[in-house]
Amino acid sequence: MIGSALANELLNRSYDVIILTRSPEKYSNTSRLNYAKWDIEKQTIDGNAITKADYIIHLAGEAIADKRWTLKRKRQIAGSRIKSSALLVKALHDNINNVRAVVSASGVGWYGWQVKGDPFDENDPAAEDFLGTTCKEWEASIDPVISLGKRLVKFRTGIVLSKDGGAIREFKKPLRFGIATILGNGKQIMSWIHIDDLVRLYIFAIGNERLNGVYNAVSPHPVTNKKLIIQLARSMRGKFYVPIFIPSFILKMVFGELSVEVLKSAAVSCKKIKREGYSFLYPSLTAALLHVK
Repeated sequence: MIGSALANELLNRSYDVIILTRSPEKYSNTSRLNYAKWDIEKQTIDGNAITKADYIIHLAGEAIADKRWTLKRKRQIAGSRIKSSALLVKALHDNINNVRAVVSASGVGWYGWQVKGDPFDENDPAAEDFLGTTCKEWEASIDPVISLGKRLVKFRTGIVLSKDGGAIREFKKPLRFGIATILGNGKQIMSWIHIDDLVRLYIFAIGNERLNGVYNAVSPHPVTNKKLIIQLARSMRGKFYVPIFIPSFILKMVFGELSVEVLKSAAVSCKKIKREGYSFLYPSLTAALLHVK
């Protein structure tokens, strides 16, 4: 979802784009959009893609919330991120290149439960749970590009609001029947970002050499789960919906360990990226939801 939106916007801004994929034969190359082969498990990559690149944007990784977290699934989630980083580091080491910067995804899963106090910022330590540990290893796995002389930017991304997939697609499903499903007590804070702002952040990062290190990719105004669901319901159905609270114990039965992330409260600060001069297109939830219906 993010990669497709980002590739389209880069093309609109006259960048040439190379997409790394396991099956480049499935796609047709154009003058400005090309597909190159890589295989994360075999740790192989088309070196020509690296040689041609000015920037690398690293978004690879198995989806966090598509399946229950079995031991096997957790290995896939972590391994897909760490192994893909290792392959990019190896490719940069082994191929002559002029890559100026690497911009890598990470997640606000880095942060743990927030009981009270100020929002999390980039200086807070990683949580000791599964996602916290995974994000810490994920970020560490791409850090070696710094020793290769590359500028590195990492974005800890919140819940991405997009009409093309992600969390909003799941929230919309019961709303088609007029049901607004609030998770748990609905009081948990959700740090979110509109897809257009996330895409613009990646482009902002490659175009601004002063950007370095970790930044939170979240909007200035996190909201509770209840507020997000109710505002989405109003934008889709006006007054014609019924709010229903889904008890935590049911979520735990359905999602298992993954329910921890659904119920976790984490307000995350975007002050650092705003200090760098980034201005959000959609700072408020109301404006964002108007563009994801």
